[in-house]
Amino acid sequence: MTMAVTRTDLLAADLRCEAGRTSDAAAARRMLAIALVLEGYGRTEAARQCGMDRQTLRDWVLRYNEEGLDGLRNRAHGGGAVARLSAEQQAQFVAWVRSGPDPETDGVVRWRRVDLQKKLAAELGVQLHERSVGKLLRRCGFRRLSVRPRHPRADLSAQETHKKTSPNRSPPSSLRTRATGGSNSGGRTRRGSVSRAV
Repeated sequence: MTMAVTRTDLLAADLRCEAGRTSDAAAARRMLAIALVLEGYGRTEAARQCGMDRQTLRDWVLRYNEEGLDGLRNRAHGGGAVARLSAEQQAQFVAWVRSGPDPETDGVVRWRRVDLQKKLAAELGVQLHERSVGKLLRRCGFRRLSVRPRHPRADLSAQETHKKTSPNRSPPSSLRTRATGGSNSGGRTRRGSVSRAV
């Protein structure tokens, strides 16, 4: 299948000049590939010299034919409008994170990104991806800490009493063996007398 550059407003030399001027490295590489095609190189060779495959080069030629140089630049991803929080919603989000979840209503004892994602959707009507919740947490100044969660029904006074009545830790084993006069395996030995049988 042949591939032709149908635009005639720029020559190969013009494309090379544009590639040298732009700060977009990907677009510059595409311009150079099309310049090679205009100079008579085959699709395989032009693609190889510019670090792409034949099909990719064909797609860029089609976009160049339709849109010119603007078609060689990356387009914004069309995944729909990104949901953003207003200042009031962001303040509410920060308050949730700082106060922590309510086990009765939220069903968890510590926040995970997926929990905050559900809460944002349920209470504020904002749909965010779990990764976007992580980015929002970092933007709000929160860092990931792995702390032991506290059970809501934990009896703190009983825990303190247990700590006070627990026996002290026993001394290391090396001190115990010296004190009890146990075997000193691996220690120095005394020179003894050798008896020979006659």
